[in-house]
Amino acid sequence: MSVPALRTSSWKGIQNLKAATEKISIVGIGDDGLEGLSSAARQVVNDAKLLVGDAGTLALVPDTGVERLVVGNDISAAAERLSTTDGKRVAVLVYGDPLFYGLARYLCDHLGKDRFEVVPHVSSMQLAFARVKESWEEAYLTNLANHPLEVVLDKIRVADRIGLFTTDTRTPADVARALLDRKIDYFSAYVCENLGSPDERVTFGTLADISRQSFAPLNVMILIRRPDAPDRPQDAVGLRLFGNPEEFFLQSKPKQGLLTPAEVRCMALAALDIGPSSVVWDIGAGCGPVSIEAAQIARDGKVFAIEMDAEDYELIHKNCERFGVQNVVPILGKAPEALADLPEADCVFVEGSGREISRIVEAVYDRLRSGGRLVANVGSIENLSDVHKTMSRKAEDVKVWMVNISRGTFQLDRVRFDALNPTFVLGVVKPN
Repeated sequence: MSVPALRTSSWKGIQNLKAATEKISIVGIGDDGLEGLSSAARQVVNDAKLLVGDAGTLALVPDTGVERLVVGNDISAAAERLSTTDGKRVAVLVYGDPLFYGLARYLCDHLGKDRFEVVPHVSSMQLAFARVKESWEEAYLTNLANHPLEVVLDKIRVADRIGLFTTDTRTPADVARALLDRKIDYFSAYVCENLGSPDERVTFGTLADISRQSFAPLNVMILIRRPDAPDRPQDAVGLRLFGNPEEFFLQSKPKQGLLTPAEVRCMALAALDIGPSSVVWDIGAGCGPVSIEAAQIARDGKVFAIEMDAEDYELIHKNCERFGVQNVVPILGKAPEALADLPEADCVFVEGSGREISRIVEAVYDRLRSGGRLVANVGSIENLSDVHKTMSRKAEDVKVWMVNISRGTFQLDRVRFDALNPTFVLGVVKPN
């Protein structure tokens, strides 16, 4: 007699558990509203007892009297409300693909993936690339609402295809003008407005064309590199990631030709083993050639260029602008005093002469992170001996190179060689 009652009680318990653990549906939707959804996605929306979304996405669904929660700027408040839905069927409406720069990622991170099911829709980025008939498989995609334009410009410079979600404060015209100001003028541009809606529009033009126009707030900007265009400003053709000729850098006249030779720079940068996000110190930076080339390798890192000569300090700024690097921090001062407030370094390059260089090498070694690299370039036997002794006291394996470079010149129908001053490069790795 008790068995059926027990079964009935268990079944009710299972039903209550199912209600308590009802998943929240995150549904992607387009400008065409319910008509553009699959039958399954449309059923999820129609069965919901609570609809959640911003004012724009909620307006895409006819009002049937179902409770609605408008998500404003405070997304955390909406997440708090969704954490206590008491088993109610909830549909969160998100424009486009919920997981592509959408709300789904935030909710899953804060409330747990097990609380949700995601019903995707074609994103506006996908639609934009489809409209201009370009593949987005290897495109650089980003949202200017989350990433500073100054950082994005460096990524654009070396990409072939780019897709940008713009904002009210970073419009397509702003992007076009910023690119032209950096002399990045080798892209064709599309601006795709109100995709999927009756007033959809796609505008094609040069960056100069786009810079003079205004567009609807809902837009995607696509940039396509022109065939065979270089990944550098047009007036700087020949600039390399590293090993640029000395004449490519602005130099003060009294020191003309005294900056680190290209061949030595290549050796030093190789020994520094710079990574994409390394923190680099360049001590005795001069007009900045090592700093600039290190910065081009450590694109997501930071390079601190320490120079005590005021004229060279100003030239570092100008050369950084000339090469289009944004991650060099020039510092006017003398080492080691000027290093006090800098973050610990992954890589340090020291160049100089005189008795001070050994003291600087000893001071900066102590500020290296474990596994960090220290490279010094000196021009005399005396400095070589002093720096080698200093490094040997700190670590066992000190690498030393004597660099003798001669450059070929064509004179009187013959190739002759002009020798550069010999120099010495020393390198050491701080043990873990």
